[in-house]
Amino acid sequence: MSEHAAREQARVLVEKLGVKAPPVPVERLAKALGVRIEYNPFDDELSGMAFLREGKPVIGVNANHHPNRQRFTIAHELGHIVLHRSRLDAAVLVDKKSKHFIPRDQISAEGTDPVEVQANAFASELLMPAKWVRQALSESTRDLHDDEYLIALAKRFRVSLAAFQFRLEKI
Repeated sequence: MSEHAAREQARVLVEKLGVKAPPVPVERLAKALGVRIEYNPFDDELSGMAFLREGKPVIGVNANHHPNRQRFTIAHELGHIVLHRSRLDAAVLVDKKSKHFIPRDQISAEGTDPVEVQANAFASELLMPAKWVRQALSESTRDLHDDEYLIALAKRFRVSLAAFQFRLEKI
């Protein structure tokens, strides 16, 4: 699957659920898809995970992270559930509570694994649909190098400044 196809899946999902403006209610979206979200304190380097419990998708989110990072994590893991469900279904058993997950390795941790790239593309489009970002940019003549302006836009979408800047590079 291409990054474009991953973004298209996110666009369709936002439209299907009738979301019209930022911020996208990512938790409500997950719930509408039958996904349970659980917040737990993980080691700092672990943002989240998608797994199955009794055949039902669950997203585990690091309770210690900033809410904007949690939103991106939920969107990213939702991407795995929507785009890579068959991989999730076939993943390995890791403990006695019937948790299945897509194991991370060095490639996925570096962000070069195609599955991770697709989940990131899905998450970016889900939280910051290109159409909405372009519309927000057209509402002002401010410079894209103006940090205050970019911070305000990131707040509007409830994402980190880094995520918003990365999204701008991809549009």
